[in-house]
Amino acid sequence: MIAATALTTLAACGTGTAGRAGETRTAGAVPGSGRPQAGQGLRGMPPVLDPADVYAADRPNRLSRVVKDFPSRVYVPNSESDTVSVIDPKTYKVVETIRVGRQPQHVVPSWDLKTLWVNNNRGHTLTPIDPSTGRAGKPVEVHDPYNLYFTPHGRYAVVMASLDRELVFRDPHTMERIRTEPVGCYGVNHADFSADGRYFVVSCEFSGELLKVDTERMRVVGRQKLPLEGAMPQDVKLSPDGKRFYIADMTAHGMWVLDGEKFSVPELLPTGKGCHGLYISRDSREMYISNRGEGSVSVFDFRRNRLTKKWRLPDGGSPDMGGVSADGKVLWLSGRYDAEVYAIDTRTGKQLARIPVGSGPHGLAVYPQPGRYSLGHTGVFR
Repeated sequence: MIAATALTTLAACGTGTAGRAGETRTAGAVPGSGRPQAGQGLRGMPPVLDPADVYAADRPNRLSRVVKDFPSRVYVPNSESDTVSVIDPKTYKVVETIRVGRQPQHVVPSWDLKTLWVNNNRGHTLTPIDPSTGRAGKPVEVHDPYNLYFTPHGRYAVVMASLDRELVFRDPHTMERIRTEPVGCYGVNHADFSADGRYFVVSCEFSGELLKVDTERMRVVGRQKLPLEGAMPQDVKLSPDGKRFYIADMTAHGMWVLDGEKFSVPELLPTGKGCHGLYISRDSREMYISNRGEGSVSVFDFRRNRLTKKWRLPDGGSPDMGGVSADGKVLWLSGRYDAEVYAIDTRTGKQLARIPVGSGPHGLAVYPQPGRYSLGHTGVFR
């Protein structure tokens, strides 16, 4: 979430252009934006490995040749300290602290896996980190980079300009602006792409809305208000079979389950107080759900289509954003309000470590991870 002052400002703005709860708006007909024919996908996107599992390339330790020699590290952006803490996952120790721009929110792997981009939201810059050396490069000027994604064909970076209320499509290497799409909603934050890559679903935190965006045309083609007063949608994740999107909601205390093709009104699945981050297991069977408001992690079983476990941090905490280790054995989460990071055993739910970091740790990246390319955020790989 953005700093408290920004949150107060945005929350006071209301939802002037939004419709009634549950209303779906479509921003004009877009040719080719409906259900594609079998086998079709976004032009230039790497072929899907397994039509039944979009995460088939993310199996344990299946590292790309690009990243196989990178040292294993956990990169933690500390939003209130303007630093990135670098943790050695073998020792659970901070081995380096990198000074970056103002209010870093997320550490984002690039589409080609070669760069980590630190999103300095209030500093209006992106700081590149070379994951082979851990060294930071010269910051690139980018306005309001709250979060960052990459289109599945690698042609565009997509900056989630939260306060500017824009999706900004940029060159994925130079970050030069290509196209700006005004969104109207408040707090555009998180996203995930359809299995065929032709569209993506975006959450708008402060106005409680969802957007559907045509990837190739770089345009919003659908918009709806979530059917709950005060909804605050957060992380977005596609199911392994590509049929549903899950959207964490911090005030609904659960996940919205959405049919992305129909973009119909989603249903709510309660998980825990302050539902926030969503992470897929290495075998694609489960999803780990951080409940920031109660210091717990819920586990959702895709095959059973239900929650099966809840792990509670022994001393409480504020589990937020993170990722899964390359071998799939450890879930790493930032403790947003406790200046710490949690390492959790994915087999037992046991807390393995609680590591002090800077103030306001947010979208940490575990790197490297398996996968052929990155869609952004803290590491969404396909």
